[in-house]
Amino acid sequence: MNAILKPPSAAMHPDEWKARVQLAACYRIFDLLGWTEMIYNHITVRLPDSVTGGQKQFLINPFGLHYSEVTAGNLLKIDVQGRKLDDNPWPVNPAGFTVHSAIHEGIADAHCVMHTHTTNGLAVACTQGGLAQNNFYSAQLHGLVAYHDFEGITIHADEAPRLLKNMGDKPVVILRNHGLLSWGKTLPLAFVRLWTLQRACDIQVAQAALGPAIAVPEAVAVKTTHDSFQFDAQFGAGQDVFDALVRRIDRIDPSYRN
Repeated sequence: MNAILKPPSAAMHPDEWKARVQLAACYRIFDLLGWTEMIYNHITVRLPDSVTGGQKQFLINPFGLHYSEVTAGNLLKIDVQGRKLDDNPWPVNPAGFTVHSAIHEGIADAHCVMHTHTTNGLAVACTQGGLAQNNFYSAQLHGLVAYHDFEGITIHADEAPRLLKNMGDKPVVILRNHGLLSWGKTLPLAFVRLWTLQRACDIQVAQAALGPAIAVPEAVAVKTTHDSFQFDAQFGAGQDVFDALVRRIDRIDPSYRN
């Protein structure tokens, strides 16, 4: 494993290569789970200060590649304005980084930001009531979900203050009429948060065809969220789940490590 994580050249900091491999693996996991939208949507990671010397630099997928084509080597390195910092020939999607940039900039612990347009996630985002407190997964997200109204394609920087105000400190966001979003101080934490929200949406959509649902009482939801260990650093904060999926990707196609 250490040999695989060795940078391709002495010019690249080992911490950057480690972040690249982890992010590329995440793109392949999203593809495995069906969380793709052709060449659109993004997962972004802020590079650590050990790499940047305190400057704000990020990794993002090359615009034009499917998630199944993303590798550690072809990820783009960009600044907070979305400008490329390397000679990677692939372009940056400006609409893709506008929201991510706002969150990375506005929330200190937002090391990783993820956004999806999954069918069930978007379906719930289009409903007046939003996420229903009626299943095992939504009960683990009590008080953790923010909402932001749709303002069109996210290419306008002036939306950022409104987005951040609506998010507050909540780690998962339902972008109304648009999709789902999560952030975390680590990539695995952002992933397990988004996975939980996605599962809640999947169940909500499936259940809707069966008639009125049994609501989870607020006191029970509060207790369930408190007792949910998957977000807790003591229990891995998503790292064990993410590692299991990385092992699965390695068995299928380890080319993301190139």
